[in-house]
Order: sequence, then structure tokens, then C-alpha cells
Amino acid sequence: MAKYLRTSSISAELENLIRDARKELYIISPYLKLSDQVRELLNDKEREKVEVRIVFGKQELAPKEMSFLEELKYVRLYFSKNLHAKCYLNESKMIISSMNLYEFSQQNNREMGILIDIENEEDKIVYEDAAKDIESMIHNSEDFSYVKAPQKTSQSEIKPNPVSQPKPKVVNHSNSKLLTTKELSQLSGLSSRKVNNWLTDNKLMYKKEDDWVTTKRGKEVGGIEKSGQYGQFVIWPEEIGKQITE
Repeated sequence: MAKYLRTSSISAELENLIRDARKELYIISPYLKLSDQVRELLNDKEREKVEVRIVFGKQELAPKEMSFLEELKYVRLYFSKNLHAKCYLNESKMIISSMNLYEFSQQNNREMGILIDIENEEDKIVYEDAAKDIESMIHNSEDFSYVKAPQKTSQSEIKPNPVSQPKPKVVNHSNSKLLTTKELSQLSGLSSRKVNNWLTDNKLMYKKEDDWVTTKRGKEVGGIEKSGQYGQFVIWPEEIGKQITE
């Protein structure tokens, strides 16, 4: 039977839920700012090789959060601009609550929540219904691709990323000509759409609303963000065009 949680109980049960995760952990929170305790727990999950999926929205992650999360190879980040739900689950328990995984919410707000445990048959049905919505949410969210989990938990998360393609090389771009996607298209003989797909599949950039943004790897190979009439775009060293294949 579902259990009602008040603010302090939500925080305590959430820490237990993260600590008890053995196979998978999902964190869904529009606003994300990690406490020291949650950071320690996520480090434990990394050591235990637990697959962690984090869906956030409303605003970009602070550099402190992003820097921490991009070092965890078992974490995968997703951005959902319309996200308002707050939900946390491992393979056996789920918390649906009003509380963001945000230090201020945990310490200052008055929150309410429900704990669901699949050991109870009635709770199991609710858990499975919610899990289906979460799978759909991840499928329709933007994969930030700053960090890569070595495995994926469901077919809905699989995106094209041909394993036969070599990793883009870090090039010395100090004296290199910088090209737009259209110019890379002309150089490679592929359409602009295919060039964009190659750059995103190789984790060099991602789309945020109407803007193109470089990843850490993208910056390493020489990608530079520029602003134009139609929003932000990225220019790339000419050598990248020679690596692009269909």
C-alpha cells in the first residue's frame, strides 16, 4: 500500500531509494542541484555500476552539477523543456512528490509525496503505469550526451550511433579554416541534415530548443559556438569535414 510522505520523510526515503538501487536509478526533477549527500550516493552507484538516468528541465544545469555528472560514466542526462513532474525510482520503489532534487526544496519548502513499493501488488500496477510514462518521457527528451552509460536499459533509449565509425580526432585547429554545417556539407558531399546527424551521433554537439550547442568533446575537436540571425550555431575546423562519413 502506498505510503504518504511529508517533507523530511521524502528526503529520507529518497536517500534510501538511491542507496538501495542495485540495477537502475531514475531521477526526474525539473530543477536539479545536488546536495553533498546525494553526490556521495551517486558516487556509490558509479562504483556499483548502477545505470542512472537523470531527466531535468526548466533551466540549464549549473557548471558545478554538470562537471560532477559528466565524470560519471554510468550516468546519462536528458533535457525535457516541458518537464514539471518530480519522480524518483529504482527497480523496486518509486517516489512521486512535489519536491525537486534541489537543496532549497529539501530544506525550505513544504512538500508532499507518495512512496510506492512493488512488493505490494496494488503498488506494482501503479509503478508499472508510471514507468511506461517515464520511458516515453526519456524517448522524447533531448539526450545531452555529455556522459555516456556503457549500456542502455531499454530499446526506447537506443539512438543511431554506428559502432563502425572511428571517434573524431582532436585536431590542431589554430590555423585551420572554420566552416559552417553548410560548408561541411559541400566539403563532404553529404546533406546538411546528415552532417548534423554525424556531429550529434559522435557526441560533438546537441540541439537545445532552436540553438546548437557544443559538448565538451566538441570543444576539444575545435567546435566554436556563434550567434546569428536564426539563433546559435557551431563552426568546425575544416579537418572535421574530412572525417565525416555517411
